[in-house]
Amino acid sequence: MANESGSGFEDCPSWAPALGFLGAGACIILANWGAAWGTWKSGIGLCQMGVNHPNGIIKNLVAIIMAGVLGIYGLIVAIIISGGVTSPTADGNMYSQFTGWAHLAAGLCCGFSCLAAGAATGVAGEVGIKATGLRAELNHAKSSRGMMGTGGGEITDEGDAGRLYIGSVTILSFSGAIGLYGFIIALIITSSDHYDCQYGNQ
Repeated sequence: MANESGSGFEDCPSWAPALGFLGAGACIILANWGAAWGTWKSGIGLCQMGVNHPNGIIKNLVAIIMAGVLGIYGLIVAIIISGGVTSPTADGNMYSQFTGWAHLAAGLCCGFSCLAAGAATGVAGEVGIKATGLRAELNHAKSSRGMMGTGGGEITDEGDAGRLYIGSVTILSFSGAIGLYGFIIALIITSSDHYDCQYGNQ
């Protein structure tokens, strides 16, 4: 719901739209930064694990997928913010400081939350993927030595590595939730009351 009243330069300066555009830009940049960070770190772990355990690549894509979702959060909020920035009219600027600061806060809230979530997802994903692959490789080596006297061959039975995988996915879920929290708060801020400038209406 918009609050409308007579306004002037003090409430609706010409630079107010810059706050909204800064919020949209910061949101998408920081969110994509977090998504790229998480994808980079998780991708390193996935490639290293896939050398000796290629069968585990598909199910360990969870970390990379969750990192990519963070960029979507930033995109959605940035679109909402940029759509709320109104252009000046013949009477003057219709976009108030109040709305501008709200949009900037929403963008920073979502952006920094997704950045933190991306860092956590990347680090946890890399370590979790490597650990799961290593555990599966060790279990396979033990089983092969006991049966045939050799530790070679393709890993088909991961043994108890599945427990480590479940723990890794749980950690990733809570890491990604950090970005979701910022996304929700940003949506609440952008959908709350905003101040529209109405010149000549006292």
